[in-house]
Amino acid sequence: RKARELLLQSGAEVFERDFFKETFSEDELREMIAMVGVDQIFARRSPSLKQMGLDGKELSEDEIVRLMLQEPKLVRRPIMRVGNQIFVGGASSAVSAAITAVG
Repeated sequence: RKARELLLQSGAEVFERDFFKETFSEDELREMIAMVGVDQIFARRSPSLKQMGLDGKELSEDEIVRLMLQEPKLVRRPIMRVGNQIFVGGASSAVSAAITAVG
């Protein structure tokens, strides 16, 4: 929510998507991974990963994509797309970078 408010204040046009209701397709996930890397998108510290018994396990990119398709909580959020750039996470650095890209 804070990221959204800061982007709106910067003059950005914001479209929200609840990807728990409108899940990502495999193509969308793979496109984002190609842009920022799997480690930026995959929520390795998610309690869901621990509940699946996969915490600390070595996973291939294909396994990670399959898991994110199966469990949207494994996708880090927020994901902010500005033009052809992707910014992931609510850290101030990611939000600042997204705001700079808007300007």
